[in-house]
Amino acid sequence: MSGYMNMALGALLGTVFVLFSISLASEGLYHSENPEKPGFVIEATEEASADATKAEAPAVPVADLMAKADPAKGEQLFKKCASCHTTEKGAGNKVGPNLFGVVGRPIAHLGDFGYSTAMKNFSEGGKQVWNWEHLNGFLTAPKKYIKGTAMGFAGDKKDQERADIMAYLNSKSDTPLALPTK
Repeated sequence: MSGYMNMALGALLGTVFVLFSISLASEGLYHSENPEKPGFVIEATEEASADATKAEAPAVPVADLMAKADPAKGEQLFKKCASCHTTEKGAGNKVGPNLFGVVGRPIAHLGDFGYSTAMKNFSEGGKQVWNWEHLNGFLTAPKKYIKGTAMGFAGDKKDQERADIMAYLNSKSDTPLALPTK
């Protein structure tokens, strides 16, 4: 038994030695030096913004959007959100938090939901609230508005659809907010 172990160990060490020798020889044969001057340089610049966590909000003022908003249409549009969110009072969370009373409430405030670190940081400990501007910007492009959010939704680029969804969400509250004015 001991002879068999010695042969196996010798075969293993011999294989390692051969592979190491081949590696050294090929490095010597095919080694290339780095050029003194690169053939071309690619320079990438990243635009800095005043607040790196927030993207630009959409160009159309929220008051103009909300003036024509229809909560009934928003309820129909919200169906694509309902796979992850609930809007009924006391319904609990799904993959995303319950959105009952979301308009006007502090961002990332539900104690029974595990918000992403990005969302918690954006909320500034509950100082930031889901106002019309934040909702509009977030619904336009969640991952651009709050970099690092776990929200899987790509966003809704259609102004009227976002306004309708926000009007619907506002209606799902004990105390809906007044619509924004200019």
